[in-house]
Amino acid sequence: MILLAIFVYYPIVKLFQISLTDWNLLNDTWHFVGLKNWKWLFQGSGSKYLWNSLKVTFLYSIGELTVTIVGGMLFALLFNRMTKSFSAMRAIVFMPKYVAMSSAAVIFLWILNTESGVLNYFLGFLGISPVDWLNQKSTALPSVLMLTGWRCIGYGMMIYLAAMAGISKDYYEASSLDGANGRQQFFKITLPLLGPTTLFLFVTTFLSSMKVFQSVDILTSGGPDRATEVFVYLIYRYAMVDFRMDRASTAAVMFFLILLVITVVTMKVSKGHITYDS
Repeated sequence: MILLAIFVYYPIVKLFQISLTDWNLLNDTWHFVGLKNWKWLFQGSGSKYLWNSLKVTFLYSIGELTVTIVGGMLFALLFNRMTKSFSAMRAIVFMPKYVAMSSAAVIFLWILNTESGVLNYFLGFLGISPVDWLNQKSTALPSVLMLTGWRCIGYGMMIYLAAMAGISKDYYEASSLDGANGRQQFFKITLPLLGPTTLFLFVTTFLSSMKVFQSVDILTSGGPDRATEVFVYLIYRYAMVDFRMDRASTAAVMFFLILLVITVVTMKVSKGHITYDS
């Protein structure tokens, strides 16, 4: 509790205190200004960038959730075979999770390069013109999600595989005797009993996706034209580019409250729809 108080709760309180000041790192002076920064964030020039970053962040989160949950479940169903060959394939799919994000992002800078990238090289064989993946608003965010999907889909697969191993075979044997086919078994047995696992993946993946920073920083630096400026990168821009710690703190407190509310609502809503009987 002492460690939590020092390294978690005190910084949160301090963050809110800084959001009520006028603190510019260039002159390193500050004074109390009340809710001026909050008005700037919601009613001033900061509101435009606030809503844009929230939109980009939620779009990114939807993409990562889809890849992790839907893609992870599909791969789990595909590789749910206890043989050496399938074990090797599972390891190959899961391996990218061990690659550091910084290293993976540098590799994808090369893969997605317009002039000499591997992806455009193979598209050329199909007669498709080179795509400027990282410098077009329409393709920049999907390009970041390519990297995310490559790293995360194996994690979702392994979590679902572990959960599937815990489902009793008696359910499937009894349903087979009643004439249920594979599709019915999946929707009536497997999917409901994977509810707790899906909720776990949803909450943890959502929180991590909302805090994405490193891949965006390396691949696009929030561009082009703020098309990939997620919320954490917006906070970074205020603090380390504009040197406005007050505005960065205001945005950070706002971000903390958003994550807190969404997590609580998700847990409350899912409480009556998730069964833990297995």
